[in-house]
Amino acid sequence: MTAPLLVVGLGVTGEAVARALVRRGHDVVVVEDHATDRKRRVAESIGVDLVVAPDDARLGSLVTDAAAVLPSPGVPDAHPVFAAARNAGVPVRSEFDLAREWDDRPLVAITGTNGKTTVTTLVTEMLARSGLRAVAAGNTDVPLVTAIDDPATQVFVVEASSFRLGHTERFAPAVATWLNFAPDHLDVHASLAVYEAAKARIWADQAPDDLAVANADDPVVAAHHGPARRVVFSTCEDRGFHLAGTDLVTDDGTFLVEVGDLWRAFPHDVANALAAAATALGAGAALDAVRATLTGFTGMHHRVELVVERAGVRFYDDSKATAPHAVAAALAAFDSVVLIAGGRNKGIDLSPLAADLARVRAVVAIGDAAAEVEGAFVGRRPVEIATSMDDAVRRAATLAEPGDAVLLSPGCASFDWYSSYEERGDDFARAVRALALSESPSASAAQPTTPPDCSA
Repeated sequence: MTAPLLVVGLGVTGEAVARALVRRGHDVVVVEDHATDRKRRVAESIGVDLVVAPDDARLGSLVTDAAAVLPSPGVPDAHPVFAAARNAGVPVRSEFDLAREWDDRPLVAITGTNGKTTVTTLVTEMLARSGLRAVAAGNTDVPLVTAIDDPATQVFVVEASSFRLGHTERFAPAVATWLNFAPDHLDVHASLAVYEAAKARIWADQAPDDLAVANADDPVVAAHHGPARRVVFSTCEDRGFHLAGTDLVTDDGTFLVEVGDLWRAFPHDVANALAAAATALGAGAALDAVRATLTGFTGMHHRVELVVERAGVRFYDDSKATAPHAVAAALAAFDSVVLIAGGRNKGIDLSPLAADLARVRAVVAIGDAAAEVEGAFVGRRPVEIATSMDDAVRRAATLAEPGDAVLLSPGCASFDWYSSYEERGDDFARAVRALALSESPSASAAQPTTPPDCSA
């Protein structure tokens, strides 16, 4: 009898992996530390054994009896299943390994601390406009093991999180893009070095004729190399895909679009546009399709998204910013900000929130990490602590002056007050609109254009 495969965690990806394995005739056991009635029903519908919160001895026995361990994304490195697997010599694999084992269609992969979803969305659209059947998968609503079930797809654009990359035995995308790197997810990864090594896995198994797309402006990314040929993008240097005055151009100087024709021209938007163009063209997209996508894109929700303008103050939802690095990228787009920050810290030092102090007029701290946020700014900028999102919006509006931006850019996860960053952003937008309607008419405003800051 073939040894079972041990799936750890029954979230979106764990469920997809378990279903895919069972469909292919594998014996599957699922370990779930936090079982709910829904997860029990899911396990029953799939037809797998569900072991709830086993002690170390029971978990060790399950691992020893398994052919491989398949952890869900987000299972922390400190989980005893990894030590048990090492001790028993049992391999740890990810959904990427399974997808490659079952399917050999081309993969385009994108990783980075910030910007993955935006660039994945852009690249998928660029390839689709070029006549290719492209599907976004991975760290999206559609795990890669589910996406491969569609035989019509020609290329998979994979949003590759560190959680997946870190537990992948072999991953060799035809085009692999690393956008940036900064401390994040230290509540899951054992250390910053482990997190960096997981990101670097995106290039490790490529072949010499594959393509690696790298951010030349990020010293961590630039220091890593793999066997594939390399193309860079930069908003600060005249090499690779870069800015030539106000034009975005390719590595051979071919015109792409003007900065003013992008959906928005914040520094990180320009970098994302260059990265997407380099990735898509390397994957076979047509130049006209790349241009049309860049000029037709309207941005993504909860990523420095303008909600409303009230009394000369613009309110922006950047709820997706769950680490200080993402907050810094958002702050770089403005001259003067009242920052709403806080939530559930992911094991990260929050003092870098104050690194760009000149752009911050005042701070409203929220959530479990409010005291840490306050500590980063105390004695340097006015800080108030809010007890709800409505309270935070009211306080921020009072602190702001005409010409300021009120920016919800938390630098933390949402799981203290909310179930997701989307719910947090939606609640911020609701509170902002309620305030605007209660006091004066409001209207949308044009997005400001800020050149990239290359002084760092």
